[in-house]
Amino acid sequence: MSRILRGSLPVLLAATGCDAPLSIFSRASDSAARISTLGWFMIILSGVIYIGVMAAMVAAMLRNRRRNPADVDLTERSVGWIVWGGAVMPAIALLATFVVGVAAMGRYPEPRPAVTIRVTAKQWWWQLDYEVPGLPNQFRTANEIHIPVGKSARLLLASSDVIHSFWVPRLQGKLDVIPGETNDLRLLARKPGTYSGACAEFCGTQHAHLGLVVVAEDWVSFAQWGAHELTDGAAPHDSITLMGQRLFVTGPCALCHAVRGTPARAEIGPDLTHVGGRASLAAGTLRNTLGNLAGWIANAQSLKPGSKMPTMTMYSGAELRALATYVESLK
Repeated sequence: MSRILRGSLPVLLAATGCDAPLSIFSRASDSAARISTLGWFMIILSGVIYIGVMAAMVAAMLRNRRRNPADVDLTERSVGWIVWGGAVMPAIALLATFVVGVAAMGRYPEPRPAVTIRVTAKQWWWQLDYEVPGLPNQFRTANEIHIPVGKSARLLLASSDVIHSFWVPRLQGKLDVIPGETNDLRLLARKPGTYSGACAEFCGTQHAHLGLVVVAEDWVSFAQWGAHELTDGAAPHDSITLMGQRLFVTGPCALCHAVRGTPARAEIGPDLTHVGGRASLAAGTLRNTLGNLAGWIANAQSLKPGSKMPTMTMYSGAELRALATYVESLK
């Protein structure tokens, strides 16, 4: 048993570490810090209660070893132990947890949001519509949220199909995303970095592959990124990308996806205008590489079964390479 405990301790520490991708003990934002404080309070309180219960059990065992098994007594002292241990102490523990929990959930003054993002959860990806003061137009992207460090970002959460739950634990607590409703969530990162997120409500066969990332960066970098997102997709720069663009806009890709600056303007799937600049594909399922792009285009069902992306068997090897190269160039 001791070997098992020693072997599992590093795993437990890694899973609960402040720098783990989905750690609830991060202090990268004020909201996350309050949740972390509540989590540590409950862990320490549970440990104290556990030690107290074990100590009482051991004391009772030692005491009863010296007694005649036929003697059963219910003294005033034993009744006091029952009242204190079964009613008073649990009430104190629950009240303390309630007070700390209310403090963690309390509303704090939020600065005026620097950016508003309409997040629409879908099976199984996130659609992101940005409204940034200072930029002339809105723009749409997917799965990778960019926010400015030290400034509040307002997220308006909605769902187009089933119940989801938006969760970026190192920045904020989870919030359900419900069809027909719009929930309001604020993110305010105190430190620059990339923060992993996930859907925290079972939403179908690919629930485990409904991920996202939040990129917190300084205001200048964020403004540059936003201005770039407003631009059209990159034009073909050689014969291969030219062939890939032709295949994209005249083939089945244009029936579901949009690339601004081309005839492809569908809104069923993610907007791919700048998909080549994202870190991952298919809502965090794959790293964004040319090989993974080609595999995803050719047979997405083998990589993410049940997704709305159909299997493409009509392309030759050269056509598939050209199409993947064109999509990769959209940065």
